[in-house]
Parts: sequence; structure tokens; C-alpha cells
Amino acid sequence: MHIGEVEVVKVVEWQGEIAPASTIVPGSPPELWAGLTSDHWNPATGGYRGAVQTWVLRSEGRVVLVDTGVGNDRRRPQIPLFDHLATPFLDRLAAAGVRPEDVDVVVNTHIHYDHVGWNTELRDGEWVPAFPNATYLIPRADQVYFDPRNAHRRAAPRDERERLRREGSLLVYADSIAPVLGRARLWEGRHRVDRNLTLEAAPGHTPGSSVLRLASGSDRAVFVGDLLHSPVQILAPEHSSCFCEDPRQAAATRRSVLERAADERELVVPAHFAGQAAAEVERDGSRFAIRGWAG
Repeated sequence: MHIGEVEVVKVVEWQGEIAPASTIVPGSPPELWAGLTSDHWNPATGGYRGAVQTWVLRSEGRVVLVDTGVGNDRRRPQIPLFDHLATPFLDRLAAAGVRPEDVDVVVNTHIHYDHVGWNTELRDGEWVPAFPNATYLIPRADQVYFDPRNAHRRAAPRDERERLRREGSLLVYADSIAPVLGRARLWEGRHRVDRNLTLEAAPGHTPGSSVLRLASGSDRAVFVGDLLHSPVQILAPEHSSCFCEDPRQAAATRRSVLERAADERELVVPAHFAGQAAAEVERDGSRFAIRGWAG
């Protein structure tokens, strides 16, 4: 896609069925899932279908990556599906015309395992930055929240699933965040990447979760990370995903972002929609509707 003067390319790391739809977006109405295409759910199993992908932006002569997926060779007990994943992601990136040394900026919309994995790669038994010339933009609130030194500030896990998530977050920080902090810029509130791109805080999914706004000429887009896991959250934005640290705040943030997208005709670009992965949204009374698809 071209959005104004910015070229946008999608590079998929993984795509498929992950878990029951009712698990991914708890409480979401079954009739809304039934209206989705097979890109987003499997009607035979009731399973949620999604993608792990990176958006490559070429803006003002620089290469910007938005989120970096799961990564290879990682221990991920919190989600066995992606434990020690092995994909040709870097080859796919090369097919899109991007070598690791070409990347100027890496945007992590938030610190979850499937958004920071290719920040690094394993070389000679050590995790090193995968993109040696890049500046890594990481929300400060997430860096503080997930830093193992601050683990005592968080409430004790309520169940085994949450315990695994906590254990997994320590591994993610160790292999995908700590090795790039020397090349990172920690930002708060709002951060201008360049003339076309601006990061803004969008808390709820994680304390530091963010959106990247693209404005070039008369064209607009917003890369929303995990504010949306499924199109049902456009149609019923009050339903947060099971991965949200603060579901109520995430729902309020999601509604605010969708309102602006509908009013200003911003193309909504989530992290995990499979197939055509970007949505044009419009208001539908107190909710929203999908006017069309792109990407």
C-alpha cells in the first residue's frame, strides 16, 4: 500500500488458528463471529484465526518496522504454539527489499512476546540486536512494568495461566528487550518519529501500549497494535482480549481510537488481522462498522 508518500508492506511471520474465539475475546457475541470471513475465524471449530506480522514503512528515506513478531529459538512456556518457533522471517523481510542493516527504526507498540521477538536473534549463544543500525522505540511505561527488577510491584498471579504469563514475560524481557536497551529510546506520552509518523500512548492492553499514527498529505492511518485482535472488537469495542492487563481501560482506549479513525477517515491497521489486514471504519450508532478492507 501507499498511504500518502509512505510505502507500507506487510511481512507475515506466522498465520493460523490459535485458540477458541471465546477465549481470545471473552464475552464477545457469537453472532458477530459468525459474520466474519475464514481469515478471522474457523466456523467448523469456533477457533480464532490470526496472524503475527510486521509492517514495513518507508518514510522520508528511512525504513521503519512496526512490531517484530515472535522470533526464532525462544522459550515461550506461556504459549506452546510459539515455543522455539522457526520461520524464514528474515528471508521474507529480504524478499520485501529489507536487509537487517537497512532498518533505521524499530517500533515496539508494546512489550508482549509477539511484538518484540525479532528485536534480537541468537548468535553464538547470545541474544544480539537483529537490526544493528536501528533505534528501538519502546514505551517507557512498559519497560518499567516488565523490568524484572520491578516484579515485586505487581500483584501475585491469580491462577496457573497468569503464573505462566508472568514467567514468560521475564523470558521475553531477557531475550528481546534487555539486549537492545543500549540502542533504545524510551518514550512517554507522545513521540514524533518523523514528519509522517507519530507515536501516542494508548494504555490498557499494557500500561505502555501505544498506537502509531501516519499522516501524509490527505491520507491517514493508525497502527493500533493489540487494541484490536479481531474485527468483532470493531463491531463491539467493549470486549477486550484475554491478553489485556487492564480490560476496562483497554476498552475505553479502543473506543477513543475508533472514534477518531471513523471521524478522520484513518485506516485502522491492527497487528494480528489475517488476510486483508487493514480496515476502514465508520460509525454505526453508538458502535462501529467496517466500510472496507485494504492491505
